[in-house]
Amino acid sequence: MKLRKVTAASAAVLALAVAATACGSSDDKDSGSSSSGGGGKIKIGIKYDQPGLGLKEPNGSFAGFDVDVATYVAGKLGYKPSQIEFVETKSADRENALARGDVKFIAATYSITDERKQKVDFAGPYLLAHQDLLVKTDSDITKATDLNGKKLCSVTGSTSAQNVHDTIAPKAQLKEYSGYSECIAALQSGAVDAVTTDDSILAGFAAQDKYKGQFKLAGLKLSNENYGIGVKKGDTATLNKINDALTKMVSDDSWQKAVDANFGPANYKNEPAPKIGQIVK
Repeated sequence: MKLRKVTAASAAVLALAVAATACGSSDDKDSGSSSSGGGGKIKIGIKYDQPGLGLKEPNGSFAGFDVDVATYVAGKLGYKPSQIEFVETKSADRENALARGDVKFIAATYSITDERKQKVDFAGPYLLAHQDLLVKTDSDITKATDLNGKKLCSVTGSTSAQNVHDTIAPKAQLKEYSGYSECIAALQSGAVDAVTTDDSILAGFAAQDKYKGQFKLAGLKLSNENYGIGVKKGDTATLNKINDALTKMVSDDSWQKAVDANFGPANYKNEPAPKIGQIVK
């Protein structure tokens, strides 16, 4: 694997992951792993196209909050950063990737739902996100009802914009694009007035250098999204190890440092780290 891009906070996360290798597990040999520690590899599913969360850079490195969480957790499982192979797992294929054994675990804005829990097990949650709006810094949109008569963008197939239209702002004009990058570009050009999805995803885009200072989060909490780490159904041993790692990541302050590094430029007001097993409905 090519080396990841390292920010100041990410460096701290990586250092802790390396230090954890000495006390990592030595019997973790099932799906997504050729062996634990030693000379083996671990395959971890992430997103490749979400700035601030899971992004594959043009030079082949990886960056984002999910990447930092995955790296830290892998360290506690006994793997150095150089032993990690990040695998792109798109939303529609996450359950299949775990069932097939393509990856050991998935950290990819994977919201815990009752339906998904029928197919996979979830460690965490490790982040509580909310559906929100991203608008220009000088926008007069401060609440969802302000979207009436405005153009609201989301990705084709997403329920986010439709939920706002159906329940809060029936006169909003829905615009769908193939990806959030297109929505953000449309917001920048004035083709739309707001973009909606999880606040963590919006913050990641807004924190990009090319957009810094142009956008702001409205700060609404239109839904609760509990991000968990997906593991193969029935893999209780890995599940417990990941939960232990997440607990440690919060207690040693690596979690907050990763939040600040990846979302801070967008003034993302994150929720406190959730407790393991604490699902907010």
